[in-house]
Amino acid sequence: MAGLFESTGDGGAAIALDEVEASILRSLEVQMLELIGPGPGGHGDDPLAALFAEGPTEAPADPALARLFPDAYGDPATPADDEVRAASAEFRRYTELDLRARKRDDALQVVRSLDGLGGAGGVLKLPAADCPRWLGALNDLRLTLGVRLEVAEEDEQGLYELPDGDERKPLVMAYLWLGALQESLLEAITD
Repeated sequence: MAGLFESTGDGGAAIALDEVEASILRSLEVQMLELIGPGPGGHGDDPLAALFAEGPTEAPADPALARLFPDAYGDPATPADDEVRAASAEFRRYTELDLRARKRDDALQVVRSLDGLGGAGGVLKLPAADCPRWLGALNDLRLTLGVRLEVAEEDEQGLYELPDGDERKPLVMAYLWLGALQESLLEAITD
């Protein structure tokens, strides 16, 4: 393996990660957990109250969170009218808490899988059931880095041409690496 996912033949995937790669990926996922946070009403101990909790009605102010939890209606490029804003707010109120919980669970699954390597590198084998969670977590990381880097589809080729002295270079390298991981995982589970 060359640091990308390969099929295990049973719907799962495996990847060889060195200690640095595992550490970077784990650190990024921990940062994702901090970014997502517990969400509104996420601190309660009452499971029944949590079941009936309503989420926020406004989009997050942080652009990265707004990308992870976008409005369900309207075109992001055009201002929404009152009807579209009301529909988006209603949809968000009933779905964002569950979406946050799923994104947290996906990130935690990645962290736990990497913790299974014991802080060292090695071959990480993912059962088929974990692969969609890893895909979601990798996608969330890539979306977040894309927002932080202000990447637009038409600009993506320029990322490969950044000079070494550019302060964005480490984030760009992570962004491109996550894209390669995501693509190889998708290929591995569809083989």
